[in-house]
Amino acid sequence: MKLPRLAALRPPRPVTIRARILAGVLVLLAAGLIGNSIASALTLRAYLDHRAESALRDAGDRMHETFAQEPRTVRSSQIAALVAPVLGITVIGPDGEVAEQAGDGVPDAINGLTADRLDQVVTFKDHPSVPDLIARRIPTSGLTVITPTGEVPASAVILTVRTDIDRVTVADFISRQASSVAITLVVASVTALLILEFGLRPLKRMADAADAIASGAREERLPTYGRHSETDRLAVAVNDAFDVQTRADDHIRSFAADASHELRTPLSTISGWLDLYHQGGLTGPADLDRALERVDGEVGRMRLLVEELSLLARLDAGRPLESDQVDLRRLATDVVQDARVVAPDRPVRLHAPVLVHVTGDAPRLQQILNNLIGNAIQHTPDGTTVDVYLEEADGAAVVRVTDDGPGIAPQDLSRVFDRFWRAEASRSRARGGSGLGLPIVRAVVHAHHGTVEITSPPGGGTTVTVVLPLSSPRTRPSGPDSPP
Repeated sequence: MKLPRLAALRPPRPVTIRARILAGVLVLLAAGLIGNSIASALTLRAYLDHRAESALRDAGDRMHETFAQEPRTVRSSQIAALVAPVLGITVIGPDGEVAEQAGDGVPDAINGLTADRLDQVVTFKDHPSVPDLIARRIPTSGLTVITPTGEVPASAVILTVRTDIDRVTVADFISRQASSVAITLVVASVTALLILEFGLRPLKRMADAADAIASGAREERLPTYGRHSETDRLAVAVNDAFDVQTRADDHIRSFAADASHELRTPLSTISGWLDLYHQGGLTGPADLDRALERVDGEVGRMRLLVEELSLLARLDAGRPLESDQVDLRRLATDVVQDARVVAPDRPVRLHAPVLVHVTGDAPRLQQILNNLIGNAIQHTPDGTTVDVYLEEADGAAVVRVTDDGPGIAPQDLSRVFDRFWRAEASRSRARGGSGLGLPIVRAVVHAHHGTVEITSPPGGGTTVTVVLPLSSPRTRPSGPDSPP
């Protein structure tokens, strides 16, 4: 069996932000420095070549001007002074051979290489016979050059400028630039590390705080410095996310505790009656009927609680609801009539002067009205008036359920939509429900893309306002607009 290579078994090394930033900065800096050095070297080389060629052309032009005048006899020193700063002068005799050389020595091969290139600037690079140079052969027929060894008739004079020295200069410049780039990169690396160590310190502290939170320190938060920097904005966003998560965890724990409490009470009641039956405490038919009635009531409570929890779970999961045309006035009329039958001593009044149609799930919308009106009846004293208003306003359907009861304490208004929450005055089983009525209302309203809010002024009374989008005019059913 072929064993896997050790390299394949090693876990990949983490690449830190510091390493990535440092590598990016150094790559950009190196690219810039190397590019600048190459451009500078090319510019320097081009400048030196151009300077040498210009000097050669100018020297040749001066010789042409001078030799066009009399006398036709000149000294070699005069030619040297005339063509300065050209470094090399080669005098060619009438037989075509080199007669005299002055200045920087140039091999005799230059004579043959320029024989057919009269008065032209010729550049030689990497030639096997001569060093790198620029040459110009100037015809001087009839000219006599006086040299230290005598007079020499000259048929041509070759002017040369050595460029191999310039190549050495460019090479030395490149070497110095390479050293400068290396030193700059080293210094930049050290400086960047120090800057990154200081600049990324907030991120390190944030990471430490996040590790502490992950380890169970739920109250720990990422540090901020009030500078409105990117790290501060990130820390604030992450802290907000942690706060939301903490609240969600608290809600889940509270929800689990409340749900278990709500289920424990009817289970305890059922278990108690069963224990009483097993112990022989229920002997007569009346006792058995009463026990079965109590057990059936508690089972009904549990069934209702499970159904409400199931509905909330479906709404929380975003499962789609039915989408039909719903006549809210008819729904409100039915719910108000049912409330009058259930609580005949309560004045429950409907104010719905116009037809209002919305698109949604009719049973769920009816549940909204049932919960709101039932809540108002359940948590207010006998004789309290409940008014239901239905109207259109600003292109939306508005349902308001108001009562003139004692109202809700200001500190309790922010919690009325929390699941299983009950105000202290309504915690008894005689008046308190499951604590899921208003949470279901909010969940159903949000599922219909609406809003719900509750107000209770200090003088008493409570108003719950539900706003739902109206259905499209094209899909509204046509019919007479008559009051209920």
